[in-house]
Amino acid sequence: MDISKLKAIIRDVPDFPQAGVVFKDITPLLADPLAFSTVIDLIVVHFGRGSVDKVVGIEARGFILASPVAYHFGAGFVPVRKAGKLPWETTSAQYELEYGSETLEIHTDALGPGERVLIVDDVLATGGTARATASLVEGLGAKVIGIACLIELEFLKGSRTDPTSGTRIGRGTRRPSYLSSCAPPPPDTPRTAWRCTGRPPPRRRRTRG
Repeated sequence: MDISKLKAIIRDVPDFPQAGVVFKDITPLLADPLAFSTVIDLIVVHFGRGSVDKVVGIEARGFILASPVAYHFGAGFVPVRKAGKLPWETTSAQYELEYGSETLEIHTDALGPGERVLIVDDVLATGGTARATASLVEGLGAKVIGIACLIELEFLKGSRTDPTSGTRIGRGTRRPSYLSSCAPPPPDTPRTAWRCTGRPPPRRRRTRG
């Protein structure tokens, strides 16, 4: 299924959760088995099996996407939740939304030092959620190897911000992109070069040696 068909399945709901906000309802996509499997497969193929130790899903719709991605990677799943929702000892990070502010938490024993972590969410808006989650991951000593989002609201320019350094990069438009993927730069590349593509992740080519 191509990106235009995935885009057509996602429903716009105006003035939700508050006036002036257009909510991207992904439930029709989740209910379509071909569309749902396409989204998961594109994420897995882009980052590649064997490259991820843990997949972090952001509350709440990020859980739905992150869990099957973790399964296909053979990786563990870790939830990042809003304040007060996790039962064990937590560490927290605050961030600004496009329509308010929020606090996210993660269990202090969820990640180990040096573990490779992929962050998955449904929508990339201002980038605040991604930055807060990346800071939680790195605060536990793990490494963010990439970020995958189903939708990017490009006019909010969230992809212009490196989630770990806060450096703004790239350009935005007045329309959403679908299947945005943020991958880390090569080891010798400055952090400012970390960007989201706003395009479907390219398939990895296997080389024979």
